Amino acid sequence: MLQERRPDARLWREELRATVALAWPLVLTNVTSTLISSTDVVLLGWAGSRTLAAGTLGMNLYIAFLIFGMGLVTAAAPMIAKELGERRHSVRDVRRTVRQAMWSAVAMCVPVWIVLWNTRAILLALGQEPALAAGAQQLVRPIMWAMLPSLFYLILRSFVSALERPVWSLVIGLSGVAFNAFLNYGLILGHWGLPALGLTGAGIGSTCANLFMFLGMAVVVTTHRRFRRYRLFGRWWRADWQRFRQVWKLGGPIAVTLGLEITIFNAAVFLMGLIGAASIAAHAVAIQIAAFTFMVPLGLAQAVTVRVGLAYGRRDREGIARAGWTAWVLGVSFMAAMALVIYAMPHALVGLFLDPRDPANAEVIRLAVSFLFIAALFQIFDGAQAVGAGMLRGLHDTKVPMLYAAFGYWVVGLATGVGLAFGLHWDGVGIWVGLATGLAVVAALMLVRWVRRERIGLVDRAA
Repeated sequence: MLQERRPDARLWREELRATVALAWPLVLTNVTSTLISSTDVVLLGWAGSRTLAAGTLGMNLYIAFLIFGMGLVTAAAPMIAKELGERRHSVRDVRRTVRQAMWSAVAMCVPVWIVLWNTRAILLALGQEPALAAGAQQLVRPIMWAMLPSLFYLILRSFVSALERPVWSLVIGLSGVAFNAFLNYGLILGHWGLPALGLTGAGIGSTCANLFMFLGMAVVVTTHRRFRRYRLFGRWWRADWQRFRQVWKLGGPIAVTLGLEITIFNAAVFLMGLIGAASIAAHAVAIQIAAFTFMVPLGLAQAVTVRVGLAYGRRDREGIARAGWTAWVLGVSFMAAMALVIYAMPHALVGLFLDPRDPANAEVIRLAVSFLFIAALFQIFDGAQAVGAGMLRGLHDTKVPMLYAAFGYWVVGLATGVGLAFGLHWDGVGIWVGLATGLAVVAALMLVRWVRRERIGLVDRAA
């Protein structure tokens, strides 16, 4: 009996090694992206709590649209993985997918830029303080131009990841962190002989950093011998409406799913604005800490999309199961450990962002610590829903998870948060409890769908 189990054990070990080898550069690349935004939060915090509050409002509005675009172009990863699973040396189909993902990014960005140009009016309509709304616009108008190079960078990152060569995106990402920190330190606070532009400087610096990373990835994919044979930028202007529609068909629900998730957190920021500027600033700090730990399950979700997609293209039912469960266990285990860390040392973590010796920060620190206690509780749910969504994307299953996100985040999560915050007067803590509840519901629904994948026909194409 033991000898009969050995082949299965070997396959599980091989899947574990393959998942970790693919995931760790993606995780670190995601960390670099978070470090860019965390650097901006720290520098804006040094400029003052109200500057941080205004920047948080503007950044959250920008990120809501950016996440939608990221979801749209994320379709490139499972599409490329499936193509390579079916034909390992496919070139033309991979190139078509990358090009039309870029076309899709352009089509999305143009109307979004028009909306973001009117940030102040949007925030005023949402009931935010006029001074904070004006400051948010100072940030958004320069940073909104970062959206297109950021999406192009993500598409190229999906390309190299699907070819299981994600280290290059890590190298470029680390360079981007250093570039962003250097430039924003000068432009926000007025160092290196640069003018102190505050919120406007943060937007300019971040745009330059994203352009830098896209150009770096473009150089890699056009010169590296493993990638250059795909000629991704050759005849870039050539229309391919069939593949363009395929990107939107698969990526549209992913975009809406991610949009529903990020906008519930953005809605939380605007609800915090109804409570006070201190609550906004505290939320900004707490969400940055939670976002940092989330980079690991996010990287695993990106890896499992590729691993499941490759098995799906090969029509390998057992390979699909191994890829999915391996990543899920890794993601949930890591987030359980991070929950313990956050619960054990919230003051030390908040102290990385705000000076506890400054009396002006006392209220913000108190609130941020209370939010982190709730964040520790929902770490496991956050990891489970992220990896679960990645598993289903590998099967090109995106529409039903979108409905799960709508129900979990906006029906359960929002209603719970608003009821607790304003009905029972729990204020910001009530909003965070609502976020945790929504994540738990979505995680449970994603897991049930994965368990029932064969019964409901998600793997019918697998032999």
